[in-house]
Amino acid sequence: MSTRLSRWLFGVLGTLALVMVLLQPLSHAAPLLAAGDSTATVSPSPVATAGSYEVANVNILGIPAISVASPVVTSGRAGPNALRRASVIEGNLSLLYLPQVLCGSAQALGEELLESLVLHGSDRACRGAGWGLGGRPDDLKIEVVRDADGLNVLEARLPNHPEPLPLLTVTAADSRFNGMSTDALAKRWRGLLERRLRHARLMLQANALQQRLAITVMVELVVGAVLALSLWLLSLSRRLVTRWQLIEDTNLSLRQKLALQLSKGASSLMFLIVLALGTVMVGLAVMVVPGQIPLGLALLLQPLSALVKVLLVGLLAVLLRLLADFLLHQWSTSLRVPLDERARREQRYRSLLLVSHRLIDLGCIALVVVLILIGIPGVQDASASALVTGGALLGGLAFVFQNLLRDFVAGLLVLIEDRYAIGDFVEIAGLGGTVVDVGVLSTLLRTMDDRVVVIQNASVDVVRAINHTKFRSGVDVRLVLAQPLSDVDRALAVIEAAAADFAADPDWAGKLLKAPWCRGVVEITPLGVDVSVLLTTSAGDQWLCGRELRRRLLRALAEAQLPLARSWPATPP
Repeated sequence: MSTRLSRWLFGVLGTLALVMVLLQPLSHAAPLLAAGDSTATVSPSPVATAGSYEVANVNILGIPAISVASPVVTSGRAGPNALRRASVIEGNLSLLYLPQVLCGSAQALGEELLESLVLHGSDRACRGAGWGLGGRPDDLKIEVVRDADGLNVLEARLPNHPEPLPLLTVTAADSRFNGMSTDALAKRWRGLLERRLRHARLMLQANALQQRLAITVMVELVVGAVLALSLWLLSLSRRLVTRWQLIEDTNLSLRQKLALQLSKGASSLMFLIVLALGTVMVGLAVMVVPGQIPLGLALLLQPLSALVKVLLVGLLAVLLRLLADFLLHQWSTSLRVPLDERARREQRYRSLLLVSHRLIDLGCIALVVVLILIGIPGVQDASASALVTGGALLGGLAFVFQNLLRDFVAGLLVLIEDRYAIGDFVEIAGLGGTVVDVGVLSTLLRTMDDRVVVIQNASVDVVRAINHTKFRSGVDVRLVLAQPLSDVDRALAVIEAAAADFAADPDWAGKLLKAPWCRGVVEITPLGVDVSVLLTTSAGDQWLCGRELRRRLLRALAEAQLPLARSWPATPP
C-alpha cells in the first residue's frame, strides 16, 4: 500500500510541476505596447456597456485595477473604444513589472551567441528597454502631468531611466463615467496604480517567487496527503458496499440495511471529496503562476459550485424518481385494467420502473456535466465557431456510435410495445431463458443452465422474439399411440378422463386458466396415431403442469393397456 501511495504522490507532484512549467511562459509572454501604439493588442477583460458608455477593465497581474470608458455615440471625431484603450494601457503597465519577451527562443539564443562569442558586446535587443524588475519596487513613481491639449497624463518614473514612461490619458469620458473631475480621477488613479505596480514588481522578484513556490509545495503536500487518505477511505467504503451487496438478496435486518445505505452514502461522499481535493491542488498550482491568481481562485471555487450543482441535480433526480414511481404505480394498479391483465401490468411495472430510473440517472448525470463545464473559466467565452465545431463533433460521434443509438431506440420500443418484461421466458436468437434485465441498450437472459446471455436490442432476432409467458402460457401435449389402434374412441375417452381428473384436482386447478382440451387425432402416420391435448395455464406454469399431465396420461394409458408407438421396429422374440 505504501509503494502505491508513494507512486501516486510522485505522479501528482510531477503532473503539477508539468502544469506550472507549461503555464509559466504565459506569465512572461505579455505583448509590449507603446503609449501611442494603436495596433498592439492584449487580452483584457471583455468590454461591457453601461448606459451610453463602453467600459473595459485594465488588469495588473490578472486582477482589475481601473476601468476606462469611451462614449458609445460621439458627435465629433471618435477616439479609440474602451477595449482598445484598455489593451494599450494594460500593455504599458506590463512594461513595469513583467520581463519583456521581444524575440523567440531561437532568435534570443542566436543573439546571445553572436554578442557573447563573436562581438563581445553587452547590448541585447531581445531584452527590451529594461523597464521591468530592475531596482527596488518602491523606486517606481507615478506622476500626473498635462499634455499640450491640457489633458491629464499619468507617467511612470524610475531612477535608472531619465525619461518617463507615459501610461494613460484621463479622458472626459473617464471623468463623466466615474462621476468626478479629471484632476480628482487622475490623482485617484495615480495612487491606485502606484500601489498595484509596486506590489506586482515585488511579487515578481526572485525571492518572492521562490517563497510562493515553497509555500505552495507545502500546501500541495498537505492536500495531497489528505487526498491520499480520502482515496483510501473511498476504496474502503467501496469494499464495504461490495461486501453488503453480496448478501443484499437475503433477509437483511434493519441494522444491516442501514449499514448498507450508510456505506453507499459514504462512498459517494468520499468520491466528491476526492474530486474537490484534486481541483484544489490544480487551483493552487495555477495560482503560483504570476497573473493567474483569478484563474486559480475560480478553480478553487469550482468544487463548491460543483458540489452545490450535484446536490441540486441529485435532489431533482430523487424527485423525478418519486414521480416516476407514483405514475407507474398508478398505471399498474388502475381499476380499469381487466383482472387477467393485472399480473402482466405488475410485471411490466418492474421493467419500466428500472428503465425509468436509469434514464433519469443518465439525464441528471448529463445535466451535471453540462452545468459543471459551463462553470469552468473560459468555457462561457467560447466563440460561435467553437460551438459549431462542438456540434460537428457531436454529429460525428453520433455517426460513429449509431449502433448504440439504434440499440437505445430498439430498447424503448421493446418497453413501449411490451414485447417482453422482467420475469418472462423468451426465445431470442435461438436461445431460451428468463429475462432478468431489460435495459435501454441490451437485454439479459438467464438460460436453463444458469448462463447469462447479453443480447443487443437492435438485433434482428429481437424482432422475432418468442414470449412464452405473456399474460398466460400454454403447452401442446402430444401422445403417439401405437398402430394398429382398433378402438380410437376408447383411447380418446381414457385421455379425456385423465385430463378431467387433472383439472378437478384442487392442487392444480389454481394454475389452470381453463380445463385441458383434448383436440383429438391430429395426425396419422405408419408409426402411430398422434393425439393432442392443449393445456392453458397461468404465465410460467406451463412446464410444471405439462409434466404432471403427461405423467397422469401415461399412467391412464398403461392401465387401459393402450401402448405408445415406437420409432423403431420391435425386436423379434
